[in-house]
Amino acid sequence: MDIPYAEPYKIKMIEPIRLSSKEERLQWIKEAKYNLFNLRSEQVYIDLLTDSGTGSMSQNQWSQLMLGDESYAGATSYYKLKSAVNEITGFHYFLPTHQGRAAENVLFSVLVKEGDVVPGNTHFDTTKGHIEFRRALPVDCTIDEAKNTHNNHPFKGNIDIAKLKKAVAEHGVDKIPMIILTLTNNSAGGQPVSMENIKAVSEVAKENGIMLLIDGARYAENAYFIKNREAGYSEKTIAEIVKETFSYADAMTMSSKKDGYVNMGGFIAMHSQEIFEKASMFNIMYEGYITYGGMSGRDMNALAAGLYEGINYETLDARIKQVAYLGAQLDDYGIPVQHPYGGHAIFVNANEFLTHVPREEYIAQTLAIELYIEAGVRAVEIGTLLADRDPDSRENRYPAIEFVRLTIPRRTYTNNHMDVVAAALKNIFDRRETITSGYEIVKEAPILRHFTVELKKK
Repeated sequence: MDIPYAEPYKIKMIEPIRLSSKEERLQWIKEAKYNLFNLRSEQVYIDLLTDSGTGSMSQNQWSQLMLGDESYAGATSYYKLKSAVNEITGFHYFLPTHQGRAAENVLFSVLVKEGDVVPGNTHFDTTKGHIEFRRALPVDCTIDEAKNTHNNHPFKGNIDIAKLKKAVAEHGVDKIPMIILTLTNNSAGGQPVSMENIKAVSEVAKENGIMLLIDGARYAENAYFIKNREAGYSEKTIAEIVKETFSYADAMTMSSKKDGYVNMGGFIAMHSQEIFEKASMFNIMYEGYITYGGMSGRDMNALAAGLYEGINYETLDARIKQVAYLGAQLDDYGIPVQHPYGGHAIFVNANEFLTHVPREEYIAQTLAIELYIEAGVRAVEIGTLLADRDPDSRENRYPAIEFVRLTIPRRTYTNNHMDVVAAALKNIFDRRETITSGYEIVKEAPILRHFTVELKKK
């Protein structure tokens, strides 16, 4: 018989977790104002809130912590990380930051001004927040197939080139400081972007003299899907696909807490010396000196190692197969999810799951709360709360699909934990007809409200 698949690692350290009682969870979520971000970690059994900084580091990364150089300027750890970024991405200029949104803040402080327009493929919450905070307009040019969870298009993260060209024509190149490609497209369901599409977007950018910026938080996972789904790439290594990906871009930002396999960190990389010098000023203002940028030397060492581990095929294969394992179980139970499965999470279609909850009562948040109450599983709403209000009308923006994202941390949980998540969702699905009301907002911030919003039951 064939040898069955197993993870390419063994467990060396454990962290105890405890399944609380339903009575405890009902009390805790009420005290948290029905905001899952407000829960204490010890109140959570299986934490699928995010894969950002929540994964497990390798023994090599832990050993690198002991070799960290904590010099304020010119630390060897900086040069080790700079070398890794240059070798993997091909970008020469590099600025470390403490995380991805900090990288966006620094770079957008140079590039984005009031009245600008920034096209892209479903800007994620912090990206959109930084653009709108500067009174600029994010324009979503994602292909329409991404809005149909039953469509098996292999690259639902793609930009629609016709939409992109229309945005450029309508707003004019002088108003567009950059085009953003998010790899993978998180808000659309962790969906990849094809190399063909990356090339096409790059051509539009070059023809119009516009910068192409890649949000590379999950660039390695995107390369995995290109290797396995796109013609002509099956024999290429992940490293080769990654190098080609970034060859079409002018710059990148990264939350290293994803495909960098670390708990904290981020960076900006680019070809332009002029932009690097301007961004350096903001890096010093907001983050720290340009050779540490909010990161300790030991964390830069761990990230340098993690970037290489992140482009290892076996590592990616194990990670993405675990996501698919959960997705297949939910499919078997008839639970509606985004297809094909994404790289870092399974996205449950809350619109089709809870058909009796009005959209004004936050369908995805309602389902996420039910999941926590059912089994202590913390997921995250990718729906109306995250979509925020229109900056001008202040009316809710209702996305085409209300998602609950089940985000799988890297090298952290076993498939037994995925079985718990699947069983909990099935229990809720079996009683879904009884769930007819959701929540209303008591208090919210003017931007990025989902992090701190307070709710009450309807």
